[in-house]
Amino acid sequence: MKSTTKGQGAQIQTHNSFEKYRVERDWEDEESQNTATQTECIEVFPKTIVNAVKSSDLPFSQSLNPYQGCEHGCSYCYARPTHEYWSYSAGIDFERKILYKPKAAELLKKHIQKKNYNVTPIVLSGNTDCYQPAERKLEITRSILEVFLQHKHPVSIITKNALILRDIDILTELQQHNLVHVAISVTTLDEKTRGVLEPRTSAIAQRLKAVQALSEHNIPVVGMIAPIIPFINSDEVFAIAKKLSEHGAYDFGYTLVRLNDAVEPIFSDWVHKHFPDRADKVLHHIREIHNGNLGSRIPKERMKGSGNFAESIHQSLRIAREKFFEKKEILPLNCDAFVALKNNQLNLFD
Repeated sequence: MKSTTKGQGAQIQTHNSFEKYRVERDWEDEESQNTATQTECIEVFPKTIVNAVKSSDLPFSQSLNPYQGCEHGCSYCYARPTHEYWSYSAGIDFERKILYKPKAAELLKKHIQKKNYNVTPIVLSGNTDCYQPAERKLEITRSILEVFLQHKHPVSIITKNALILRDIDILTELQQHNLVHVAISVTTLDEKTRGVLEPRTSAIAQRLKAVQALSEHNIPVVGMIAPIIPFINSDEVFAIAKKLSEHGAYDFGYTLVRLNDAVEPIFSDWVHKHFPDRADKVLHHIREIHNGNLGSRIPKERMKGSGNFAESIHQSLRIAREKFFEKKEILPLNCDAFVALKNNQLNLFD
């Protein structure tokens, strides 16, 4: 394996596509290597916090991201190119320059208190993980959940961090009114693979414990086998589905990897450094599932892929669902309990 920085997904800084000029370095000094592992948390103050979601691939219409960038460091992350809007690189910067929104809860209140507001579930982590390491100290996600509870507003959470269990008190109260769903991502059962694929995420055993704990509190939880990467974790999908079932998940979802824009050179560099014996094979089969391309923007197809290799994965997962998951119905989140409290009324909950 070629030299890599431990605990870091991206090993390169990609060019920001919004920048006119490109700076190239043909040398590395000791100082730059040492500072590559330093994470900087930077305050940002957007005017709004809830985003409208119009993708036909996604089953929700609103999302909220308290953080931009993600220290989890997943080399495949589709959100990496969004860091370029902030004048950073999608590479190392994405996981080392973490932008956080301290006014997120306040902005959420303003959003849902708008006149004629139409209540639909808001998804936490549609872009980057709301329970990434910075959340342990900043507690922005917890403050957001408190607003959802105060207003009886439905919320869906996607994460790959067991830190979510810190907030099980709030989640349990939300569930009493059918106001919360949770999706826990489990990409592999092999800790060695997890350590290089998702270097700063929770250990797999801890994620499975989170699935079990949420289930035991009657909080509807599904697993996310995402992304599925040929010859990295594609041979594990059946076993992952079985483990999720054993730990109480109602169901699972999945996506196949896609490498759009700056994600392509980051992942290509990563796979050649960590898996040089199979890197070309991995990339070849990613192209196969996306009609000759490493990425895809085709609605419906981009998440699931196509072709023989993709169909073999789909078939394995269909069998796993039939074998390990009963047909349990997860009720739609409750949009009728919403209370449009104003700021002065919120004091009653202090």
